[in-house]
Amino acid sequence: MGEHHLLLASQSPRRRELLALLGLPFETITPDVAEETRPDEPPAALAARLSQVKARSRRAASADHAIVVGCDTIVAFEGQPLGKPRDDDEATEMLRLLRGQTHAVYSGITLVETGSGRTATDVAETQVTMRAYTDAELAAYVASGDPLDKAGAYGIQHVGFRPVAGLQGCYLNVMGLPLCHLARRLRAWGIEALRNVPVDCQAHTGRYCPVYEDILSNE
Repeated sequence: MGEHHLLLASQSPRRRELLALLGLPFETITPDVAEETRPDEPPAALAARLSQVKARSRRAASADHAIVVGCDTIVAFEGQPLGKPRDDDEATEMLRLLRGQTHAVYSGITLVETGSGRTATDVAETQVTMRAYTDAELAAYVASGDPLDKAGAYGIQHVGFRPVAGLQGCYLNVMGLPLCHLARRLRAWGIEALRNVPVDCQAHTGRYCPVYEDILSNE
């Protein structure tokens, strides 16, 4: 990496945990940005734009010799983004909407090299099918408080609720940081992960990943 270091523009514990799987040293900042949506903006474009806004935030731009990683995850049902629920009632409404249905999750990843301004953006898409959880299961999950800080009101990795029946695409995308997409963008800039990303990802999630070869080979 030479004189550059990675700077994650996020204070999300999940994203910090996942980024550590690359084996590369990094620091974190809280991006000083407003996550504003635009009328009729497609979810994939929204995820890409917000990742760019975070990577180019004032705090990120002030770092010396850094490669800033900005990321934003959007949950969309029938083309409409679902943000983080404001309260338990909205979380309940979202989970009822998604129950037994298939929706899309998009994560935008942007790299910005401070100083030169060099930029690269990638977007991961995963199709997620929710299971037919009961009203009682839904209520218990909402009461746990877990949905309130998550887009779409759920965490795919929650061991008690287990909301997802199946998916097509990257699992870590749904968690908030698609590592293989990030690794291939870093590699294009001459930065190699110090750990075996597919192996460590599958060990971390306990899930077999059928898509990593396609992602990593697609430049």
